[in-house]
Amino acid sequence: MLTELASQEKVIGVKQSRKAVREGRAKRVYLACDADPAITEPVAVSCEAAGIPVETEHTMAQLGRACRITVGASVVAVL
Repeated sequence: MLTELASQEKVIGVKQSRKAVREGRAKRVYLACDADPAITEPVAVSCEAAGIPVETEHTMAQLGRACRITVGASVVAVL
């Protein structure tokens, strides 16, 4: 599933991902398993309310590499 992050249109980060969920543009959201729950939990709740599937089995480093950025990513939304 991480391969879709390299090729799909996406937004990276909490604010952009929450906005995409709120606007109904997100199709799937990845939450890093090692990110602070205070950061990821509100996004997870928003996704659940909107019926958007959430993946939580990857680390911040794995998500960052999959998105081809040099830092870790706590939240990534595929559009």
